[in-house]
Amino acid sequence: MNSNSQSANADTYSQRMADIVGTAIALLTLTLPVFVIAHYSSTNVENNQHPLIQNLQKSKD
Repeated sequence: MNSNSQSANADTYSQRMADIVGTAIALLTLTLPVFVIAHYSSTNVENNQHPLIQNLQKSKD
């Protein structure tokens, strides 16, 4: 009986760890893309477009 109770405790521990790891992966999957998109869609996009507009205006003149 002792071996069965130890096995049950190990299964409970591994199940708990699997739940924690799964939750961490789910949170990363949901939040990481938002932060990456927010980082790369900052004012850098606007700064890169201004020289193109200025170059087009200079070529028309």
